[in-house]
Amino acid sequence: MIIRAKFTKRNYLKYLSHLDLMRLFQRSFSTIQMPIKYSEGFNPHPKFSIANPLSLGLESECEYMDIDITEHIDIDDFIKEINMVLPEDIQITKAICLEKGESISSVLSWAYYEIKVDLNQEESVESLEESISKWLKKEEVLITRLKKKGKNKVPTEINIVPLLGNITIKGLDENNYIVINALLRTGEGGNLKPVQLMEAMSRDLNLNLDLDSLLIKRIALYAEKDKNIYCPL
Repeated sequence: MIIRAKFTKRNYLKYLSHLDLMRLFQRSFSTIQMPIKYSEGFNPHPKFSIANPLSLGLESECEYMDIDITEHIDIDDFIKEINMVLPEDIQITKAICLEKGESISSVLSWAYYEIKVDLNQEESVESLEESISKWLKKEEVLITRLKKKGKNKVPTEINIVPLLGNITIKGLDENNYIVINALLRTGEGGNLKPVQLMEAMSRDLNLNLDLDSLLIKRIALYAEKDKNIYCPL
């Protein structure tokens, strides 16, 4: 039996590493005496996994986790009890109990982000939106990634156009940062990080973006079936 849970990672806890996040949940499960399944072998560990882990420094309103349990538990009680021992910026917002199914990591296909960045030049939102719209119509946008080849990593150019969903300009925030929403591929079908998107955009559109000022929040994660995307929970 599996509990599929959705949780947040906000504010300063965006600097919590993936390993420390796993440890936090492990201690929390132990505190509430959750009937979690353990692996076999010399060093058994609790069986749970977090899908598509965030890069350090990114906030999220929508992270997913699968937890293997040995017996049925009441979902409402689980959410209430686990949230009492978790910090306020990491909270379970929704959960369901599944008899079986694909792992959450294999299901997720798209990630939706809010990206804020300081634009080091005078440019209207309308002008920026027009430039991005033309850029998205290109058949090829190349970035360089390091890919493993034998024991070494070699620079490899990849076309990110198939990894791009819709990108919209939301306007300016109270700090005069440009606010962009972007739907990007994630998971087994390909992966594009928001930082890589903004680097390519700044390069190709001569935007002079202050990439050190980037503020990124993951708003949602989606699955895809028959070219339709949907929330898995």
